[in-house]
Amino acid sequence: MYLKELKLLNYRNYDSLHIEVHPKLNIIVGENAQGKTNVIEAIYLCAIGKSFRTNKDQELVKLDKKQAYIKAILEKANGEIEIEMKLDKEEKKKIKVNRIPLIKMGELLGNLNVVIFSPDDLKIIKGGPVERRRFIDNEICQIYPKYYYHLNQYNRILQQRNKLLKDNRGKKIDLDIWNHQLANVGAFIIYNRRKFIKRIGILAKLMHRKITDEIESLEIIYDSSIPVVEKDENNDITEKFLSELKRTCDEEILKKATVVGPHRDDLLIKINNMEVKNYGSQGQQRTAVLSLKMAELEFIKGEVGEYPILLLDDVMSELDTNRQQYLINNLKNIQTFITTTIIEQLKTKEINNRIFYVKKGEIRIKD
Repeated sequence: MYLKELKLLNYRNYDSLHIEVHPKLNIIVGENAQGKTNVIEAIYLCAIGKSFRTNKDQELVKLDKKQAYIKAILEKANGEIEIEMKLDKEEKKKIKVNRIPLIKMGELLGNLNVVIFSPDDLKIIKGGPVERRRFIDNEICQIYPKYYYHLNQYNRILQQRNKLLKDNRGKKIDLDIWNHQLANVGAFIIYNRRKFIKRIGILAKLMHRKITDEIESLEIIYDSSIPVVEKDENNDITEKFLSELKRTCDEEILKKATVVGPHRDDLLIKINNMEVKNYGSQGQQRTAVLSLKMAELEFIKGEVGEYPILLLDDVMSELDTNRQQYLINNLKNIQTFITTTIIEQLKTKEINNRIFYVKKGEIRIKD
């Protein structure tokens, strides 16, 4: 899988952009606030359907314009795919794949797979549980669109259930119907999250050993608010979920919110049995995230048969020389986009590449 062409009209600070990209390594060079990350963001948007920088599509449209347009042409094992996206400051975005309009956002997922690594990804380690849940959900949604629909359904049920708890002002309420709906959908989410973490955890552990010359051992554990065990299937998790909802009923009425479920779950990330968030050095935290990102690449390759596109947004300066070199050495079979302010720090001569120089929303190409 690789991107062939990218076209932008009135996107962020770009009036018009049409570039043919290299199937291996693309380096986007420029000072800060010139438009480097905007290119990365547009590619990510074509894969996930939303930006990794904002939840407001209106912010993606150039300030003095009403609409923006993105077109991405990519090559996959089963042929060429064309993704088009129209953004409007007053309407919902419209998406086409091979010129066919999509009815639901979930239909976009899986056409273009990406892995992004940016300085913000340190939040996976340093941030709260919501950051780690977002990391899990974004990855699974790319591979299993069915998961995306279940996640949306769960959030709708949860929102309605919480509204009932708040509106009843501490009084007893019959939540039996809502409990069964929440448990059925929630069990699917927990089951697939645990399955994903088990797979990616093994891969990340192997990556981490290589990066640290086998000095450190990385462990990733799914920390569920439902007391599940390794052998539990969907039905087992559903029953345990229902049991926990009944057990916490009084607490929920008091707090006016659902206190157990996948919306309260977390990841434990450990190095040598110590939690990286609380006890890891900055270098260890960065290495743990790097290991996770490299594991994501291999996970997607194993699931879809092709490597995803790797987007590295200003992360090379965050890594020391050894980690930079490890990363570069593993990019030879993966189409990669790197944004940087200083090209001299990148030792990429062994990989065919194309260099894009960005200044004030305009790009100059140097092969």
